[in-house]
Amino acid sequence: MEWFTTFPTMDNERLTALKKAIDEGFRNFTRAYGESFEIAFEPLKIFMIWVERLMTTTPWPIILVGILAIAWLASRSLKIVVGAALALFAIGYFGMWDDTMKTIAMIVVATLTALVIGIPLGVVMSFSKRMRSVVMPILDVMQTMPSFVYLIPVVMLLGIGKVPGLIAVVIYALPPVIRLTDLGIRLVDRDVIEAADAYGSSRWQRLANVQLPLALPTIMAGVNQTIMMALSMVVVASMIGVQGLGQPVLKAIANQYFTLGVFNGFAIVGIAIIFDRVSQEFGRRLQKHREIVHGH
Repeated sequence: MEWFTTFPTMDNERLTALKKAIDEGFRNFTRAYGESFEIAFEPLKIFMIWVERLMTTTPWPIILVGILAIAWLASRSLKIVVGAALALFAIGYFGMWDDTMKTIAMIVVATLTALVIGIPLGVVMSFSKRMRSVVMPILDVMQTMPSFVYLIPVVMLLGIGKVPGLIAVVIYALPPVIRLTDLGIRLVDRDVIEAADAYGSSRWQRLANVQLPLALPTIMAGVNQTIMMALSMVVVASMIGVQGLGQPVLKAIANQYFTLGVFNGFAIVGIAIIFDRVSQEFGRRLQKHREIVHGH
């Protein structure tokens, strides 16, 4: 009966030895290849610095007009544009403009990186069951693993700074766009695919001209989720050197500055609402366009 009351565990000495061996192995790996990873991610770092500089040095009226123009072109909704304008004016009025621009720069770069990786991977998964069976469990782990855990290997490998924080954000935000790209392509009507085949389309032509355009609303839902997940990592990424609205929130937690934390928290919420509404409305417009084309 004693065996049933105490769960059988590995011998403490063996467990400690195993953990030490894994830790030492990873440390050796980081010493051997850390510099190579830094060199590999150098273009991403340069791009991140360039976008951040562009957002912070461009006069605020130009940035404001640019954001509102993008919001209008994507949504064609005056209500969303007015809401975005009010949110951005409030952010600027309360002295959070620079931090907000740094956060937007990080979200833009993280989202673009996630799309460059995620959409092709989702396309490959939609055509290969074997690939899907390999990638799906990895995506499950990526989505359920606590976000703080991502920071440990990234910091050990690349240290503290913009790039490690960005990579942690990309890892956390990547699964939705992969899943929904895969789903969107697989949901395309078989009759449409057969019609494309009947016209003599190659596999590439079928993908580019039929499947991807029809899957675009579903892919856009994935893009929306990726943006939201990237924004949810703002405070966590600030722990390892990503500048923006997350750092004042951390400072507020450490020093118990209630207003500093709340104001910056509301700024993050404001950006999230702008991104969410604009991308959702763009997805709806694509859906309507798809229905019109499909109807004809």
